Amino acid sequence: MNFFQTLRIALKALWLNRMRSFLTALGVIIGVAAVVAMVAMGQGAKARVQQAFASMGTNMLIILPGSTSAGGARGGFGSRMTLTWDDLKAIQTQCPAVRYATVSLHSNAQVASEDENWMTSVYGTEPAFFSIRDWGVSLGSLFSASDLPGDAKVAVLGQTVVDQLWGAGINPVGQTVRIKNVPFEVVGVLASKGQSAMGQDYDDAVYVPATTFQAEIQGGLQQYISGQVLVSAVSADETQPAIDQITALLRDRHHLQAQDDDDFSIRNLAEIESASQQGTQTLSMLLAGIAAVSLLVGGIGIMNIMLVSVTERTREIGLRMAVGAKPKHVLMQFLLEATTLSVAGGLIGLLLGSLIAQRLASQFGWPMVVEPGIMLIAVGFSALVGIGFGLYPALKASRLDPIDALRYE
Repeated sequence: MNFFQTLRIALKALWLNRMRSFLTALGVIIGVAAVVAMVAMGQGAKARVQQAFASMGTNMLIILPGSTSAGGARGGFGSRMTLTWDDLKAIQTQCPAVRYATVSLHSNAQVASEDENWMTSVYGTEPAFFSIRDWGVSLGSLFSASDLPGDAKVAVLGQTVVDQLWGAGINPVGQTVRIKNVPFEVVGVLASKGQSAMGQDYDDAVYVPATTFQAEIQGGLQQYISGQVLVSAVSADETQPAIDQITALLRDRHHLQAQDDDDFSIRNLAEIESASQQGTQTLSMLLAGIAAVSLLVGGIGIMNIMLVSVTERTREIGLRMAVGAKPKHVLMQFLLEATTLSVAGGLIGLLLGSLIAQRLASQFGWPMVVEPGIMLIAVGFSALVGIGFGLYPALKASRLDPIDALRYE
């Protein structure tokens, strides 16, 4: 008796007990579906975190001014102006690991078109800002370096501001908006970036040249930067060298002694992203581990039903042995039945898990990431479950004495 004959007999036996076979495989179906769905959702959450940080910028560092301290009460970073425009120029020219460095000045202001108005965030910055944020335009163009010395009254709008002032599908390039009653010409509309992980709408903003922002919108100390400095490292590997170079440069320029604390703070978004991804990965593995337990429960169910099947089919086993079947043939038959149940359950669970993951991803707004490797591992593990938990019933069946089996009632 060859393998295919044994397989045909095993499949026939499973088909004759279709409902029991399905219920037996149900544990594996649920287990594989849970593993695939949980891992897919975990990977989707990880991809969502990556997208959120990618929308912030490329290899970006944020330098914040120092904090105040008076009467024992300490202010947060940015409460004391310690970064100067000369510091910014020094970072741009004296730090080899820095590709771009620019300012980001911020204020909330009412922005008005001819017919509508909208309260939004107004930022004063330089063209390098858009390179750091990897942000292009969908309409028009960005303002250029030539707009900075002359305090040009030009503005680049986010898509949300455009929708609120003119409506969807309108090209506002060339139109005039008033920011704190100061007229600005719209020269471009930024490509939509969507929301951050915390719900901030990146498109709800207006960007103007930093010099114009100081002169017309916020004012402030001319020597000091009344905002933060954004820096982009040459590459991801150069992020830490950029931090070290900037720290050494600013400490030297601010005449800080070895025992003095920094009067500035550098935030590395790559470290925050890494920590977020590690947390997401840990949660994903935890969920996958919990789901894998249901696979083991499904394997126990297969072993239980196969033992019952051996008991019910004792006379059949004795008859097959009496007409020439060898113990290895009986062993192979019951092992194939268990493996077929688990593999079929794994394939059905794979499809079900993908559908569940897709449904959950659309509900939460996450990308669905089902890696082929995880799918193969889930099906392969289900096959191992069938072999592992089906081996004992198969061995028990193969070791039956034909005479005793024929006498079994």
